[in-house]
Amino acid sequence: MPAPRPLPESLGRRFSVASAVEAGVGRGRLRRADLEAPFHSVRARRMETALDDLDPYTKQVTERRIQAYNYAPRLRADHCLSHESAVAIWGGPLPLVLPPLTDPEWRTPGADRRPRQPVSGLLLDVDVSTLGDGPLVRARGVRGHRADPAVVSLRKVRGFLVASPATAWAQVGHLSLLDLVALGDHFCRMWRDGHGRPNAGRRPLATVDELRETIASTRWRGIRRLREAVDLVREDSWSPRESHVRCHLVLSGLPEPVLNHDAYDRHGAFLGCVDLAYPERRVAIEYQGLLHSAQYAADVERIAALRAAGWTVIEVTSELLARPSLLIARVRAALQS
Repeated sequence: MPAPRPLPESLGRRFSVASAVEAGVGRGRLRRADLEAPFHSVRARRMETALDDLDPYTKQVTERRIQAYNYAPRLRADHCLSHESAVAIWGGPLPLVLPPLTDPEWRTPGADRRPRQPVSGLLLDVDVSTLGDGPLVRARGVRGHRADPAVVSLRKVRGFLVASPATAWAQVGHLSLLDLVALGDHFCRMWRDGHGRPNAGRRPLATVDELRETIASTRWRGIRRLREAVDLVREDSWSPRESHVRCHLVLSGLPEPVLNHDAYDRHGAFLGCVDLAYPERRVAIEYQGLLHSAQYAADVERIAALRAAGWTVIEVTSELLARPSLLIARVRAALQS
């Protein structure tokens, strides 16, 4: 079979069937194998996307963003991408979605002892809000919502409407308190100058004041949790797991640590940027994520230098983070020593 005829570049990566036909593309061409149909009446050019090297959280959010973009050609003038899909568009952290234990695969003996692989973000529903009184979207793979145009703020991304970061944060009040804080930290991060700090001077996606103003505009789902979360949002957290660690400590009654603290030895030499720190007690808390060889070697040397300079370093793994009472006990003991 001859190679498919090139498509007009004006159609872009994703396009509606109607726009392709209007551009002179035959319907037979729209059935060729170089195109996929992620949604009814939508086509997307097949492209290899290297996602396997990403950590599971980033991979799933990236896939959710791709699927939101796939649906975009179907958006009407009174539609916007919202809720978790808008969070994914803005690159915000979301809790990892795992397959339910009720799946047939998990009914076999010993299945509960195997790690569950995250659901592909391409299989998760896209959140679409109807602005005003029009009909809700009812389509396979879509979760329809209604939004008050007087309350939500919108931005244009690639030519289509997306709930702003502040609005998207308010729309996901069903998330846990810690996940809301981590998302608020991500949106409100101030890109300051300093050792190892990238993108100095970049504007944050939102401000804490914007979050407060947004949740004050109406009674959002989970409003009590949103009000509690906004008081815990900070501007210098670099990762959602750092945010979770900080919340566990603060909510247990421990003093609030300094975030991403630049530590120096007594001669003024830079030792490293510490995820969370109690400088007056020389206690450092470092979250150890999924490490690659080069990063692992750098972290080992940085932690060794901190300890040699008299710092107590508590390394937090995902296993320790899953046992917050033990994490809190270790930090409390270090502060009291």
